[in-house]
Parts: sequence; C-alpha cells; structure tokens
Amino acid sequence: MELGTAVIPVAQRHPLVLASQALTTQAATGNRLTLGIGAGISAMVGRMYGLPVDRPVRRMREYLEVLRPLLRGESVEHRGENLTAMGRVGVPDARPPQVLLAALGPAMLRVAGEVADGAITWMTGPRTLADHIVPTITKAAADAGRPFPRVVAGFTICVTNDEQAARAGFDEQFALAGQVPEYRAMLDREGATSPADLLIAGDEESVIRRLNALRSTGITDLMATPVGDASSQARTTTTLAALLT
Repeated sequence: MELGTAVIPVAQRHPLVLASQALTTQAATGNRLTLGIGAGISAMVGRMYGLPVDRPVRRMREYLEVLRPLLRGESVEHRGENLTAMGRVGVPDARPPQVLLAALGPAMLRVAGEVADGAITWMTGPRTLADHIVPTITKAAADAGRPFPRVVAGFTICVTNDEQAARAGFDEQFALAGQVPEYRAMLDREGATSPADLLIAGDEESVIRRLNALRSTGITDLMATPVGDASSQARTTTTLAALLT
C-alpha cells in the first residue's frame, strides 16, 4: 500500500533534512513513500514562522533542483538565490521516492510538470481539474520531454442522508479555507461560492456517480478524505472500498 504525504511545507525544512527524513521513511516502509511537498499557505508560513513568502515559484524550483539529487543519493554543492546546501544523504536500501508538488496556479503547475513527478490539488472542482490543472501540467511535462505526470486530486466526501446538514457543517469547519487566496482562486475558477460547494456529499448512489464522473477530468489519482460524524465517515469508507473493488 502506498504511503503519501499531502503535503509537507518545505519552507521550514532544509532539503538536506527533508531528504534524510524521506529516505529514512523509504527504508522503514520498504520503499512505499510518495513525497508530497508544497510551498505552504503564505499566511501561515509568514505569520507563524516569520519566513519569506515572496516568489514562491522561484523558491520551489530551486528547492526541487537541490532535493531531487539528494533523494538519488548524489552529493550537492549549491549556493543559490534562496538556498545553500552542501553534502549528501545516504540511506541503505532506500530508493528515491516520487515527488509530487502542491500546485494550483499556472506557474507552479509548470514547475510540477517540468521538475516534479506530478501535482496534488485541494479545493479544486471537476471543471477546474479538466480545464486548468490537467492540461497545464501535462503540457509542461510534454514540453520538457518528461513522462505523463500524476495528478492527485484531493476531495472531501460524505455519504449521508442529510446532505444539507453535511454541507453546512463542512462550511463552518472550512470557512477560513475559502478566504485563503490560493484556494479562493480555485473556487472562483469553479464558480463555487464556498468550500462546501466542492464537497462530494449525498447517499451512496449519488456519491459514486460523482466519483465516477471524475474519471473524465484526466486525473490519475483520487485522494479521498471522509468527513462528517462517525457514522457518515464509516459509510463513506465502506462506499469507497466497494467502488475500488
């Protein structure tokens, strides 16, 4: 079973540190890790840690240019615009994991296609995935002569008989997400007024129908997060398991 992170903010972790952690996890899990990373929400990175949040795309490209060789066990000697890194990480029996990038905007999606192995999304609906996310990253990878990228689409799901209550509860829980500029841009693209508009909710039949419809968007993976009360989450998990089999 694949083990993934979605996602680790990199501003707080030097590439040498993250490479060491990732390869140690690979060795401990029999090389089952997919490493999902991101620039982090600017408001949190700046306010909580006091770290710079300007030029996130340039910073991420440079970070990946250092991280990828380290994950391959290569030595780096890098003195760049934003990073200094000298050394290597060696963990016996650890293979370099795939690296997926949290990417929503066009520039970050191009980095994901050109330098990473794919992208992870959240707060993106089917229309945005089909018309923006998948075409942008796929073109970037093709132009760079790289393989077809993975696109892991994150959705929250609730199998319930009270869809209205589920959406109201979700809106209350994730109200702040709708104010984050990175997510707000995706909601606006989708024509959604709030995060609850992207919640996949309803009875088993309606949820399965909406999940099956996601196949046409071009995504390669679904990252499903059950939400709601304990009963709803149990029903959601059972429904997802049945869909997979």
